[in-house]
Amino acid sequence: MDLSSYKLLVVGAGGIGCELLKNLILTGFTQIEVIDLDTIELSNLNRQFLFQKCHVGKPKAIIARESVLKYNPSANITAYHDSIMNQKYNVEYFKQFSIVLNALDNKAARSHVNRLCLAADVPLIESGSAGYLGQVTLIKKNMTECYDCLPKPPQKTFPGCTIRNTPSEPIHCIVWAKHLFNQLFGAEDPDEAVSPDGEDPENMANAGQNAIDKNEVVRVSTRQWAKETKYNPTKLFNKLFNDDVKYLLSMSKLWEKRKPPSPLEWSESIQNDTLPIKEDQNNSNQMSSLKIWTISECCKVFEESINNLFKRLNGESEILCWDKDDEDAMNFVASAANLRCIVFSIIVKSKFEIKSLAGNIIPAIATTNAIVAGLIVLEALKVLSNKLNECKTVYLRDKPLQNKLIVHGELVKPNLKCYVCAAKPEISVRFNLNTFTVKQFETKILKQELNMVQPDVEIDDGTGRIIISSEEGETEGNNDKPLGSFGLCDQSRLKCDDFFQNYELNIVIYHSENLENSKEYEIMSDTQTIKEIQTNVENENIKLKKLEDELKSKPIEEDILIEKVTSSEEKKRTHEKAFEDDDEAQKKEEESNSKKLKAAEEQEELSSTSVNNASDVISDEEEPKSNGVPVENDVILEEDEEDEILIEDDSKQTCQTNESNDIFYNHKKLSIRNGNGVNGGGKSDSQDDDIIECSSEEDVIEINDDESQTVNSDSYQNGTNTNGSSNLNGEGSDDAITLE
Repeated sequence: MDLSSYKLLVVGAGGIGCELLKNLILTGFTQIEVIDLDTIELSNLNRQFLFQKCHVGKPKAIIARESVLKYNPSANITAYHDSIMNQKYNVEYFKQFSIVLNALDNKAARSHVNRLCLAADVPLIESGSAGYLGQVTLIKKNMTECYDCLPKPPQKTFPGCTIRNTPSEPIHCIVWAKHLFNQLFGAEDPDEAVSPDGEDPENMANAGQNAIDKNEVVRVSTRQWAKETKYNPTKLFNKLFNDDVKYLLSMSKLWEKRKPPSPLEWSESIQNDTLPIKEDQNNSNQMSSLKIWTISECCKVFEESINNLFKRLNGESEILCWDKDDEDAMNFVASAANLRCIVFSIIVKSKFEIKSLAGNIIPAIATTNAIVAGLIVLEALKVLSNKLNECKTVYLRDKPLQNKLIVHGELVKPNLKCYVCAAKPEISVRFNLNTFTVKQFETKILKQELNMVQPDVEIDDGTGRIIISSEEGETEGNNDKPLGSFGLCDQSRLKCDDFFQNYELNIVIYHSENLENSKEYEIMSDTQTIKEIQTNVENENIKLKKLEDELKSKPIEEDILIEKVTSSEEKKRTHEKAFEDDDEAQKKEEESNSKKLKAAEEQEELSSTSVNNASDVISDEEEPKSNGVPVENDVILEEDEEDEILIEDDSKQTCQTNESNDIFYNHKKLSIRNGNGVNGGGKSDSQDDDIIECSSEEDVIEINDDESQTVNSDSYQNGTNTNGSSNLNGEGSDDAITLE
């Protein structure tokens, strides 16, 4: 197969993408295009080995191309520092490739590439990693399930009133601190308000509003207060952790079953060197990022970070963007989150832990990415060799399954109800038609949930009325109108299409005024299917646990090779010395015995063994007589279908027989009992079939034909088998678990 004739598209040049590009070049592929929108960050360098410190801030795709060309300068690699969502990467663009390899890190881009590959009928290898977990699978139109066949669980979110009023976990305070950063320094978002929510459903008595009416607490917006005070850290501190907390305390209904918060004063807190509540009371860790800050240290970091960010806000741009690798931004969020934890008596976290939670980071493991990238190439080679029937879904596990970390599963057929690859895609959505606006429907459902890029929507009532158009300005007047104002009612239908993705979808609308957990909308098939997936995964975990327990307790049921080893080094040396002392005497005895043989035929019958380099074969059908024949030390006894015993060794030993059908091996007696007897005689009813016993004072090896083996020796007791049985590891199960 000439790999240079195939043209490949690699989407993503990050953790998996770097390893993948290197593997493709070294495998022999020479026509590759790679697309990635990101630039190189300092935190990438521990696992993305195509990049170095001098590359920080440069486009990943461009630098990745330059690095892999060193492996093969003649390769034709084209790199684009661009988004795969760009309209120029359309269906016609995808059709030019033999295969597409995904190395992405977000759901929206994966779903988009999935739809374009289906439309272009180009095979796609999808992949992903999360910590020690990884997955690689093939997506092929009309053959396998697509990326959207199974709905993905949404990213965990929290009610706004929990974040603003009643946090109970560190993550609530961290989310609040990130929102505070945007309110003070970034792009303001009404959905990310940090001030107490006076419309909290639990605040039935409106005590908070009453407190304002009585002038007990002065309410001012966060941004307004910051500008008026010129971002004075002391005044910001007192507003956020004192005035707003007092306002929350005035909402007495919230604290009937909760511990009320405790306001902080700047003048007291800045001098308070006590440690707040934390999980580990030992704070001796010398790494600054792992250290738990005292209340005073939190105040000082809060003050310093605000001053630094305010200077940048005046000097760089009107807004700053949150970045977990921005030291000032990270210090601000860490200090603000911990101060809020202190107010609500919540366990505080180190800066390192807060960074992981704030950035939604699952630790990236370089070896996981390397394994996943290798598996992608292996599956791609199967596809390009037209061996689609050999393709598998491959899972990389964090814990072994039957001693295997890499588990294969069969490819799954397409979901007939998939809202992307089904013959007639359809999905049902529930919301309040009287309040849910056209803009909300476009932004939150079509673009965020269904990953459309340029949707067009018309009412499926025969009139052809368009309520959302991809043409700019054509339907902007509809944005703030509720969908019910267009005559839509329960079970009305909408036709949606995305010309860019070559994708059409029918949506059935169900009207509901009261959704669970105060949700704005619900994609009905998602909830049901996700619950089914979670139930199936739990059932599969139970089955796999039972299977592993059965394998551990199951006795050995197949023939094995048993290697006889000496009990100790001293015993081995004794045997070798005994052989050296008797060597001359045995040779003389051989010569004497051979002279006594009267005929060649008798000699052939009496000689039951032959020596050839490293093995002697003693047949049960002949009299086992091999006076003084040298054999070898570490014996391997193997029983074959013809009742033969294979004795193999690396050093010379002696094996002798006597007329009572006993074999002496190194001064140990081996009794041979067979159903036919040594000389082919009859079988005793009291004996098992084909039993061979090797006995001495120190070693016993017994092989029984009832498919059980026992091994007892000093060396086995010091080794891996002390109970006379071994555990065999079975083959990998096909019942692999999908890793989300």
